[in-house]
Amino acid sequence: MRDTTSPTPERRGATAPGARAAARLDRLPPTRWHRRLTLLVGVGAFFDLYELFLGGVLAAVLAGQWHLGHAAVSWVIASGFLGMFVGATVLSVLADRFGRRRMFLVNLAAYSVFSLLSATAPDLSWLLPLRFAAGLGLGAELVLVDTYLAEFLPRAVRGRYIARAYTVGFLGVPVAALLGARLVAAHRLLGLEGWRWLLLAGALGAAFLQLMRRRLPESPRWLAVQGRDAEAERIVAELEEKVARESGGSLPSVPETETVWQRRVPLGEMFRAPWRRRTLMWWLFQVLQTVGYYGFGSLAPVVLTAKGHTVTESLLYAALSFCGYPVGSALSVPLIDRIERRTLIIASALGIATCGLAFGFATASWAVVTFGFLLTVASNVFSNAFHVYQTELFPTALRSSAIGIAYALSRLTSVVLPFIALTVLDNFGAAAVFTASAGLMLLLCLNVALLGPRTTGRSLERI
Repeated sequence: MRDTTSPTPERRGATAPGARAAARLDRLPPTRWHRRLTLLVGVGAFFDLYELFLGGVLAAVLAGQWHLGHAAVSWVIASGFLGMFVGATVLSVLADRFGRRRMFLVNLAAYSVFSLLSATAPDLSWLLPLRFAAGLGLGAELVLVDTYLAEFLPRAVRGRYIARAYTVGFLGVPVAALLGARLVAAHRLLGLEGWRWLLLAGALGAAFLQLMRRRLPESPRWLAVQGRDAEAERIVAELEEKVARESGGSLPSVPETETVWQRRVPLGEMFRAPWRRRTLMWWLFQVLQTVGYYGFGSLAPVVLTAKGHTVTESLLYAALSFCGYPVGSALSVPLIDRIERRTLIIASALGIATCGLAFGFATASWAVVTFGFLLTVASNVFSNAFHVYQTELFPTALRSSAIGIAYALSRLTSVVLPFIALTVLDNFGAAAVFTASAGLMLLLCLNVALLGPRTTGRSLERI
């Protein structure tokens, strides 16, 4: 069902210069500057996704080393997600108030410090609160990646460039599992246990990226919403000069636009027409997608151990399966601007449900790896499509807050998920876990088909 609602006149803001700044950004040809920006932001996604899937690796390792029961193993996974829930809620709202660039620097700094401290944790009572604090810092990273890139990239390439950023980011998933398998096998390196090196790697890498991100400009769209039109004009003019120099020619003319421009609006606006329907649709989507998407990545090592494989074998099989994440992300690049986002989300969600069922029932090693790989390929076509889609659902004044609050619900679901899934796994087996997951993905498809608007190829302001 197509969303035909539009802002009412009394909610419209000034037509210029914010709308003109947006039109100037949208008409720019993509150049090396856009590619460098995409790469720099995508590397940040690497650490977020590395951390997201690290919980399952740590759970599988520490269950044996620290002799943890099911409840403790669940908390190893859930503690980071609980921090992400709080961080996504708070930092995403602050990004609409204080700026995308500033929150980029705050969240990585906090993650780096607390991940470093997590590597020194002597026992579970120290590890869990430190993992929570690291998750708190990292909670808004993917929300900011989506928001920041969407507000800079020309609309013609918005989808595939964001997909490229996530292709870089999703290299963090197999890296977490491969490093985990190697370091667990080595037991100790330079006097430190292998799992501690996994936390150190994330902390040091994020600290280096923090230094690189200090040179990022603020989003002109956000500055225009704040009424800081002179700053927005300066950044757009500088970008136009760089693009003209890199493209070696004159820039396309700025199209005439009748698009209205909203200044700062109350957070409660997301619960009023015309945004209420999209808000409710996206909240339900984020809860459902967590089970099918993050459920596999965070639980796969534990599920494989439950199937009778050793910890080292489980991490190796998970690492091979996780190679599908960057492959699926790369596969989405040529598709994402050619196929309507809503259609691509539904098709890939059906792929997740099908491959998840096959993985749950698989017993042979080759089948476990094959269906795990195919599941992760489908997962990242799905992931990239929905990360682009969510940036297009809300106006600039609410974009980070609306996306972040919905994303926080997915993190809250991730907190509860290990406790439910591991109980089902213990009592009914892996097949039952993935059968339930497939059913929820079908419900997700129905939700998007009925309530999701079409967005592909349209400017953010007109959507």
